[in-house]
Amino acid sequence: MAKKEDIVKLAAQLMNQRENIRNIGIVAHIDHGKTTMTDNLISASGLMSSELAGKQLVMDSEDQEQERGITINAANISLVHKHKDTDHLINLIDTPGHVDFGGDVIRAMRAVDGVVLVVDAVEGVMPQTETVLRQALREYVKPVLYINKVDRLINELQVTEEQMQEKFVKVIAQVNDLIKKNCPSEFIDEWTVKVQDGSVCFGSAYNNWAVSVPRMAATNINFKQVYEYLKNEDQKSLAEKSHLSDAVLEMVITKLPNPISAQKYRMPVIWKGEKESEMGQGMVDCDENGQFSMMVTDVSVDKHSGDIATGRCYSGKVKKGSKVYLVGGKKEIQIQKVGIFMGPDFIEADEVPAGNIVALVGLKEVYAGETIASEEIKPFESFMSEAEPVITISVEAKSTKDLPKLIETIRQITKEDPNIKATINQETGEHLLSGMGELHLEITQYRIEKHHNIPITVSPPIVVYNETIGGDSPTVEAKSPNKHNRLKMHVELIDDEIRQNLVKSHFTGKVKPKDKEKIAMFQEMGFGKEESKKIWAVHNNCVLVDATRGIEALHEIRELVIQGFKDAMDQGPLAKEKCFGVKMVIEDATLHEDAIHRGPAQMLPTVTRGCYACMLSADASLWEPKQKLTITVPESYMGAVSNELSSRRTQINEMRTEGDSSIIIGKAPVKELIGFSSNIRGATQGRALWTAEYAGYELLPRELQTKTIAEIRKRKGMDPEVKPASFFMD
Repeated sequence: MAKKEDIVKLAAQLMNQRENIRNIGIVAHIDHGKTTMTDNLISASGLMSSELAGKQLVMDSEDQEQERGITINAANISLVHKHKDTDHLINLIDTPGHVDFGGDVIRAMRAVDGVVLVVDAVEGVMPQTETVLRQALREYVKPVLYINKVDRLINELQVTEEQMQEKFVKVIAQVNDLIKKNCPSEFIDEWTVKVQDGSVCFGSAYNNWAVSVPRMAATNINFKQVYEYLKNEDQKSLAEKSHLSDAVLEMVITKLPNPISAQKYRMPVIWKGEKESEMGQGMVDCDENGQFSMMVTDVSVDKHSGDIATGRCYSGKVKKGSKVYLVGGKKEIQIQKVGIFMGPDFIEADEVPAGNIVALVGLKEVYAGETIASEEIKPFESFMSEAEPVITISVEAKSTKDLPKLIETIRQITKEDPNIKATINQETGEHLLSGMGELHLEITQYRIEKHHNIPITVSPPIVVYNETIGGDSPTVEAKSPNKHNRLKMHVELIDDEIRQNLVKSHFTGKVKPKDKEKIAMFQEMGFGKEESKKIWAVHNNCVLVDATRGIEALHEIRELVIQGFKDAMDQGPLAKEKCFGVKMVIEDATLHEDAIHRGPAQMLPTVTRGCYACMLSADASLWEPKQKLTITVPESYMGAVSNELSSRRTQINEMRTEGDSSIIIGKAPVKELIGFSSNIRGATQGRALWTAEYAGYELLPRELQTKTIAEIRKRKGMDPEVKPASFFMD
């Protein structure tokens, strides 16, 4: 086993040889064997013993990861591998498979150029396989395929050699079908995976072996022999002849792109700045001598070093002690240390050039998604995800002396995990934490209590609903409290296709009157040419439009109208839940000539109450978050699972059998899934494996609207009855 110091030295040299660098992610559905496979690659690189490969799970450094047997945090490691007498540096990110931690996968995709998609040979393509592959392709990241747990086909399903190969063909066809549907059109032929060209490997990560067509040619092993080894339970000999790392890393090196070629097609997608500028050219060329630019994809907080920001360096190089500019934070900072991660260890370096995944120490107030550069530039595009937090808990420190520590800890957690959203309930002073699911919040609670030693009281989970309208409202005249100002307005339901485009754009904020770029973007989304010029603001995927003509003082109250609109969209009229899909149109305004009579105290309630009156006149309704459920369970427990699902308003979309297991796929409301985990464990004696994936919002059934709205209003200390539209017009 090579000394770690020697490997680190070699890695430092290879950082400058960009044609021999591969930045890759390992992605898969939960429990398909990503971390076990990563262990094997780490072992082959000499960073851990081969006996422990597949058992140590070195990338799962957090106690909850080891205990639950799942990956929670994306973890980075740099490996060195020799292929055809040339050393290659492989910067690898092992990502979570559980959907609650899908945010880590999305962020990791920005740092890498290729992914190894791991698929269980028996289970095949599962919902989270689809999700992670879709996320990779959306970020222009090229996939290769590793079919894992091949031994299960023989041990559990007792298949023949022909059936084994048929199963492989089926999995490859499923993966290619997904690639064709989600791949950028110019890469469909090039990025579909093929056995013949070596972009598919087969093996067992736990038993340390893998084969591919190129490896078969080199080792003189064929599928018939592979089948015989498995049948004779001699996987050890197979691993000696064709080790997993040789096959997989050969596939990574020969089939996935280096940063120089990848950045040519990736940069126009993830950075919308001026391509012809010196900075733009440096990014496209992955030029280590150009201006420095990087995007932070992950932030971890170390008790000794403080914030460590990890991300991809796209151009230039970053040195210890150099000054850089935080584009979002709008300030210059000095970097204390520069380095790379070798699993849980931070290895210091003097400098790290373009094309590498780099870790920076000494950056305060930095968040995942931040753009860091040598000068102020247009920021990188935000992470491409439509998933949002759907469940909330309130957290309070048991002892008031722990309150400052709790505030600091929550700030740290939201920095490390941007998918946790934290707010303070102004009325009660409680800290509200919103996450992607029950497990996500459970892990967060565990971190606060065990890692930071803060005893806390936690409320039962609360579901996050949304409000919207059923159609267009009549024109409403809203009067200011002093009756000196009047606004005529109406609301419209944004067309579904335009709303989807709005969601995908991630745009939020104010629009300047002559901002041609934004106006063109709105037209592209589907808004009319004239209307696009009149959009004042976008908030929560709701739009504020000024359709007035020739009102002199309107520009003076513009900021107040925007603020009133945002307040209304943050807390809708039904239950003070967030609104979506609403277009608010100001038709006319009568304003007092003296500015003192149209200040915030007059205009904010006018806009907010007017918007409420319009929404209530336009069939306002509550929408509930749904999750896509995938349950794998032995056939004998099918009845118990079906009963459990039918009692939770679950719509079952697919049922199939794989070996002696049944797979059920359905969609269920998040509210009904609270407590599902313990119930399904009880009903199946712990035999069910299940995941839930964000599936968007759908209209809450009409018969549940009144009851649910009353419950939420009561919880928030409001009158249970919704006020009629006329109440807001007085």
